[in-house]
Amino acid sequence: MPAEEAAPLAGLRVLEISSFVAAPLGGMTLAQLGADVIRIDPIGGAADVTRWPLAPTGKSLYWAGLNKGKRSVTLDFRGPRGREILKELVAGSGPDGGIVLTNAGFPWLSYAELSKNRPDLIHLQITGRPDGGAAVDYTVNAATGFPLATGPAELRDPVNHVLPAWDVACGLYAAVGLLAAERHRRRTGQGRAITLPLADVALAVTGHLGFLAEAWLTGDSRPRIGNHLYGGFARDFRTYGGDSVMVVTLTARHFADLARVTGLTETFGGLEQPLGADFANDADRYEHREVIAALLTPWFARHTLAEVAEAFAGTSVLWERYRTFAELAEDPALLASPVVRLISQPGIGEVPATGIPLAQPGVGDIAAAPELGADTAAVLRELRGE
Repeated sequence: MPAEEAAPLAGLRVLEISSFVAAPLGGMTLAQLGADVIRIDPIGGAADVTRWPLAPTGKSLYWAGLNKGKRSVTLDFRGPRGREILKELVAGSGPDGGIVLTNAGFPWLSYAELSKNRPDLIHLQITGRPDGGAAVDYTVNAATGFPLATGPAELRDPVNHVLPAWDVACGLYAAVGLLAAERHRRRTGQGRAITLPLADVALAVTGHLGFLAEAWLTGDSRPRIGNHLYGGFARDFRTYGGDSVMVVTLTARHFADLARVTGLTETFGGLEQPLGADFANDADRYEHREVIAALLTPWFARHTLAEVAEAFAGTSVLWERYRTFAELAEDPALLASPVVRLISQPGIGEVPATGIPLAQPGVGDIAAAPELGADTAAVLRELRGE
């Protein structure tokens, strides 16, 4: 294969001892970029092997979705022999191997222990809290403030989001961290021990997005504003026929186009002077968001989804219809996406599977997840010379 068509991480080998979302996502990200990622589980599988959602066959769609493109090995970690085999696999994983990704905290799986047989070991351990204590996405999310800033203004109870955002961010940080350490090893010959606490991922992102500094400087928490956009104008509207759409105006041009399409340019212009506002300004659109929304609501209520789509076509207005996961799966355009393929997943059948969105040569194919333990014999022969 010409070098320009090869997968970017071809030849890299990673041993992943993991469960749930963050570590498996990190490993799969590397696998979909061409790395040989070997997931190593205890006999019978880790705790996530039966995690919902399940296929009609009873197999975990969750497990299959997060382990695409990997090889699967199972070892008996309850006894010393299985742990010793793991050490041998790490040591024998080749010059582009010696990379371990894990969210398990067993002493026999630590950097200190595994590096005895592999001095240039790169070892990334995901933990819950910085002190090594347990935490998961839901508990970390509760501690950051997001559930109490989500939902309508009148609500007093916390609202958890469905997306495990901190696990996802953590998995992607893990992939970046391993690649950074591998580059360091190429330059210096030295391995590296990396600790990645999930709680620190959430805290870091909360800081990056300004939530933390805002609260520090003002002494106030971010208010609940429902589906409005903080600091600008965007929100959901109901169309004639009952569809809901999200409409976003990030710039003065977006808002001007929205006003023109809905026939409200003069109305909004006439409101600016009595309100002391300039709707070309983000802050003013945010301050008067309820007035703006009240004027827009009847227009959407009079128009069908098709009419809304026609009206916004060719404009700068950002919008989309709300739809369910089932509607997404039934969309005829789904398989036209460059990141979606129909694959035959062992134990499940034909399903749409997603690849990596980093479009580049060498990453187009989407491989199924392996059956648990399917590659045990082959990997032991390859890395231990059996």
